[in-house]
Amino acid sequence: MIQLPLFEDEAKLSPDKQRGSISRNGTREAVSRYSDLRVRLDHNPFNQNWFDIDTLAAAPNATSLNFLDLFSGGGGLSWGFKQADFSKIFSVEIDKDASSTIKRNFPESIHFEGRIEDVSNYFLDTVIGERTVQVICGGPPCQGFSVAGLRDPNDPRNQLFRQFIRIVQYVQPMFVVLENVPGILTIQDGTVYSEIIRQFDEIGYPGMSVRILEAAEYGVPQLRTRAIFVGNRLGLENPYPRKQRDKTQYLAIEAAIDDLKDVPRDASINHEWTDHSPHFEERLSHVPPGGSLYSNFRDAFKRQYRGLPAMTIKENHGGVHIHYEKNRVLSAREMARLQTFPDNYIFAGTMKRAYWQIGNAVPCLLAKNIGTAIRVAIEANNKPKLETTTLKSVTSQESIKVFTPLL
Repeated sequence: MIQLPLFEDEAKLSPDKQRGSISRNGTREAVSRYSDLRVRLDHNPFNQNWFDIDTLAAAPNATSLNFLDLFSGGGGLSWGFKQADFSKIFSVEIDKDASSTIKRNFPESIHFEGRIEDVSNYFLDTVIGERTVQVICGGPPCQGFSVAGLRDPNDPRNQLFRQFIRIVQYVQPMFVVLENVPGILTIQDGTVYSEIIRQFDEIGYPGMSVRILEAAEYGVPQLRTRAIFVGNRLGLENPYPRKQRDKTQYLAIEAAIDDLKDVPRDASINHEWTDHSPHFEERLSHVPPGGSLYSNFRDAFKRQYRGLPAMTIKENHGGVHIHYEKNRVLSAREMARLQTFPDNYIFAGTMKRAYWQIGNAVPCLLAKNIGTAIRVAIEANNKPKLETTTLKSVTSQESIKVFTPLL
């Protein structure tokens, strides 16, 4: 397999490229720390088997398309694909609280709480039945990924990814979507990324592509980048949602959460935040926008900017970012809003466990756009045709050749 030439490690980027830049008028611009890397990836000659779809022009459609969600966490991918008119058959997650969240919010589907290794082929046959699975999506944890590990089926660092591969190979969905942090692309100078592509090629998904998508470009009020791998077994180019907003049109944090700033704590809707002592609140009052309470915390205790999308939200040992106006951290519900979960989507467990589930999720609106792009491509490919059909409705910029289905 050709080694894909990749990029400089994000850790080697300049501070401005990591954390944004200052515009000429002295204000902070909304810039993703992976901006350079994603441009280089999109222009990589070995990563051109993709096209974009105007998902805003895609009409809602009650379909019979189905998906499975592996490593579902708190359900960001699941909710997004549901909003894209897919039906979820099954999900798997080992975490107890995240599983309770999934069961509460997706009562119509089957959820397996436990190790993915224990999801047998017999169980999959029983759950799926005669239905066709169009998509398997998920985000296998990447801690400890290495080329040696990925090639060794007995290496514990690789077990979860191998289970993802195992289920995809057995179920044979039309499309597979794998999401992860952009840093996965630079592990071991890109050799891990190349190995992931190679392994999907071996099980019948040649030409898998990967792009870095910025959630703020799809209406998410947060700067959050994800590496999105898409592959298919139909011989098609891989669909991605077309960019919808430039940085001058990003949704600001206050547009999503300003109405909650004076709402009292309410555990029933996850509107809870860490209790702060008067002394701690006083310390928070001195943190300026963009500043941090702790110099060694990049993912928590940073004061948010009014007028810009939120910084990437995470749960860091119980810590989350500071409200742009209040001298407190964001509540779990405010974080959920920034991840575009609806207010009736309730997270199980303690406040800290809700923080963890929300902070690790894929933004629902980003997931919806990914799912919609795939749905439009599947529907276009299923239209009656002779040898090929030119589908100008897929994209307004250029026509896309869609080949006769291989099913």
